[in-house]
Amino acid sequence: MKFTLLGCGRWGSFIAWYLDKNGNKVTVWGRKGFPEIENLIKTRKNEYVTLPETIDLTTDLKKAIDASEYIIISISSQAVRELMQSVKQISGYQDKKFILCMKGLEETSGDRLSTILIEEGVNRNNIAVWVGPGHIQSFVNGIPSVMIIDSYNSELSLFLANYLRSNLIRFYQGQDIVGSEIGAASKNVMGIAAGLLDGMGYSSLKGALMARGAREISRLIKACGGNELSAYGLCHLGDYEATLFSKYSHNRMWGEAFAKGEKFDKLAEGVATSSALLNLASQVNVELPITQAVYDVIHGNITKEDAIEVLLARENVKEF
Repeated sequence: MKFTLLGCGRWGSFIAWYLDKNGNKVTVWGRKGFPEIENLIKTRKNEYVTLPETIDLTTDLKKAIDASEYIIISISSQAVRELMQSVKQISGYQDKKFILCMKGLEETSGDRLSTILIEEGVNRNNIAVWVGPGHIQSFVNGIPSVMIIDSYNSELSLFLANYLRSNLIRFYQGQDIVGSEIGAASKNVMGIAAGLLDGMGYSSLKGALMARGAREISRLIKACGGNELSAYGLCHLGDYEATLFSKYSHNRMWGEAFAKGEKFDKLAEGVATSSALLNLASQVNVELPITQAVYDVIHGNITKEDAIEVLLARENVKEF
């Protein structure tokens, strides 16, 4: 099969490597002038993978869209709407299948990323999401993981889950795209919270963070029309080890650096997602105390020490 990757950062370049390794024809697009694609064109490698000559690299968006039936998007979640406004200028884009391989919500609206594609003219039945735990550094060393393909279209998600699986990634077919997207996005906020705890020397609180974080997000998923149990599956709780504990987690590392007053210069999607989640929660009248604390700390509204005190001093309520 033919796949096009829109995006060539660490995850996009890995997916290209993975699909090529499994015998598919792959085209990778990056925006002209961006260092990621320019470096790949020049050297065919980055700090994570080396891309074989069988993978086509281009800065021509029309060429990339025309090359494949399946379009995989792996960019910053905050850039999805802008990208789709360019994609929809290309004739025939409506006939493509789009697979979203990033975890986030639009900060200004709280929208899920699949909602953005629908708003930009993509048929909902042609949209799937690829989420779940995994780090490129582990994958390229042969360490397997288990992930999810979810969709509004059960036939599409089942086909992709079966087709994309290998001895490196085992896919489950998701049953709740609302929960899969919200759960996957919000786990990055919990990753920042975990990093803050690590940086403060409070790592023993991660158990409470895992239990209460998943419960907090389950309420939001339910209020948005999804299945609250999705928060306890691979999209969220099942991704906690890779996000709350791993040395490869950008969100955890960002939170730890912040707590120590240090700088971390790689993308941490949870920063924008904390704001997006609060936006979404306000629309459905759900309280997110942990997310609120993370947002307040990283925006200087409260100290990290006071945030812990506020959370511990909340009115006594039943656990569930």
